[in-house]
Amino acid sequence: MLGDPIQAVKGVGPSRAAILAREAGIETVEDLLYYAPRRYLDRSTFKSIRDCFVNETVTVYGRVVKVVLAGRSRKFLQVLVDDGTDVITGVFFRGIRYFQKAFSEGDEVLFSGKIEFFKTKQIVHPDYDFLDPDSLIQSVNTGRIIPLYPSTEELKGAGFDSRGFRRIIRKAIDGHLDDVRDPLDDGLLRTMKLMGLREALMAVHFPESTDQAEEARRRLAFNELFVFQYYLQRVRARLRKTGSPHRAAPANDAMEPFLASLPFSLTGDQRTAIADIEADIARPFPMNRLLQGDVGTGKTVVSMAAALLALGRGEQVAVMAPTEILALQHYESFRKLLPEGTRISLLTGSLHQKDRSAVYEAVASGETGIVIGTHALIQGGLAFRRLGLIVIDEQHRFGVEQRAELREKGSQCDLLVMTATPIPRSLTLTLYGDLDVSVIRELPRDRIPVKTLAFPESRIRGVYNSVEKYVAEGRQAFFIFPIIEESEKIDLKSAVSAYETLSHEIFPGRRVGLLHGKMPADEKESVMNDFKEGAIHILVATTVIEVGIDVPNVNVIVIMHAERFGLSQLHQLRGRVGRGTHQSFCILVHPDAVANDALERICTLTRNGDGFSIAEEDLKQRGSGEIFGSRQHGRDSGFEFANVSSDYELILAARAQAERLARDESLVEDGEGIVAAIGRHALLRGMRTRRLLSIIS
Repeated sequence: MLGDPIQAVKGVGPSRAAILAREAGIETVEDLLYYAPRRYLDRSTFKSIRDCFVNETVTVYGRVVKVVLAGRSRKFLQVLVDDGTDVITGVFFRGIRYFQKAFSEGDEVLFSGKIEFFKTKQIVHPDYDFLDPDSLIQSVNTGRIIPLYPSTEELKGAGFDSRGFRRIIRKAIDGHLDDVRDPLDDGLLRTMKLMGLREALMAVHFPESTDQAEEARRRLAFNELFVFQYYLQRVRARLRKTGSPHRAAPANDAMEPFLASLPFSLTGDQRTAIADIEADIARPFPMNRLLQGDVGTGKTVVSMAAALLALGRGEQVAVMAPTEILALQHYESFRKLLPEGTRISLLTGSLHQKDRSAVYEAVASGETGIVIGTHALIQGGLAFRRLGLIVIDEQHRFGVEQRAELREKGSQCDLLVMTATPIPRSLTLTLYGDLDVSVIRELPRDRIPVKTLAFPESRIRGVYNSVEKYVAEGRQAFFIFPIIEESEKIDLKSAVSAYETLSHEIFPGRRVGLLHGKMPADEKESVMNDFKEGAIHILVATTVIEVGIDVPNVNVIVIMHAERFGLSQLHQLRGRVGRGTHQSFCILVHPDAVANDALERICTLTRNGDGFSIAEEDLKQRGSGEIFGSRQHGRDSGFEFANVSSDYELILAARAQAERLARDESLVEDGEGIVAAIGRHALLRGMRTRRLLSIIS
């Protein structure tokens, strides 16, 4: 049976089973069948060693003819591989003992990497894989397409390199593929142009062509996306059922006076977003809305309008921000723009116990209408008298569990999550499939577009001269660095050392400040206040200023080592300027020699000012992030087969089927049956989602 322990597969004993469970999350036969290849190799694309040239990145295939320690004191290992046309050497400087045992004369291996030349052709620390000696004719490696599987050193040490995985997966398929039942009927498969499930499981591991491998991946991706979308739609349905017909209608008497008092005119998108929220809050079930907009489009004032609606219903509001700097800025903005007499409190981790206790008492008694803070809001000591609205800013910096914890502090709370990081449409449908969405694209009419320029480090003197020119005219500037302190392992200038250089050597006549995340909260607050008041001309900082910093007089931001940042992060940093009435500049400084992918990111930013198109490009380049974890970042989206950056049409199709089954109570049983047949834990085990599924199911 598919649920049998992995030891049911011949060749997997207790010790190997323990390693599979610990290193790969494989505990059952089903887990093994759904263990996705990380990539495929087409044997027809291999290069002969004779035809490999220096600086090429290649994959070669041959037989190990020699394994030898080399260098003075035998400091590195050489593995010589012969393919009949020439010999290439794999060179290993780390893990020598491991690799000395891993490679043996006569092994058939694949080496991938960049060709170098030192006495002979070589690849330093190549990606490698083993093939069976008779792989050309053996059924486990039929044809020219070879699957390569994710593997750790411990897995490889237990015999679970790609060669080992191919062997046990073959045995699992031979013994258990007949146990697989397809949860989708033939009509749906034809409509969706999807493979049958058994065929897909066979083809994803042992495809006859790259096209067949992609068809198999697409079918298995649909399963994943359907399961996820089904539970998101069940959440939406459940939230709508938990409403109360006795929810008081919001009193919006204060809304028009508030909007009229603003020192600026709202854009059409802002007014539409406020109208969306008014309609949500008037409904008998809780609001569940995502407000996304590019940097500088004015989401904060929309959240203030939402807060007024909640206050008018006699409820309290919690606003959670990811950093103390952003929380403090929201606190100041709310106090400045909301009607006089609105009681607003600030709660952060750096508050002294006496002040924290005072905030707790004011919130518990209902004296405080709006409390703005950081993660301190989800601490056990904070209790609300009547929490009605939760606003989470820069929501991607909070995990699912943290959002759930804050919502548990009230009953039927309205939820507004905001992000200044525009979200690609495919990611919106997956990560935020349970939310209604409002989008603000319009910038304020008087906003002057930021000019983005890129320079190599050899031209840094000209950058310094430009900054000095604008500071002399009364403007201010940021210098952003990716790290705080110097590291012997990373050849990067740090914010601390740059602060010393800029303040004493480059701009001796200017006041230069330093801001980074490891500084005490009161010191950070003091620096930011000095900067806002113009007492600091140039602020050297890390990405602690990435979100929420609003100083209109700053018209230059210089981002050092721009190649170290992702596209969306660069765009967020660029958003710290362009908030005043003067032309602003974002200057990206990179090494004279920079990798092609990093240079492409930098060039993309110089050509494009639209955060939404930048987000789409960033998704293509970096992947969709760890969308189920406590944070969203990196390449691993958590899906085994689905690719959020390219499977948009498949996401739409899965969502449509999930909505049909999840929202109609007469079909819910059918939906649950499909999910059970798919085997949700097997398909979603890579997502770290068992706790999440317990929340949303």
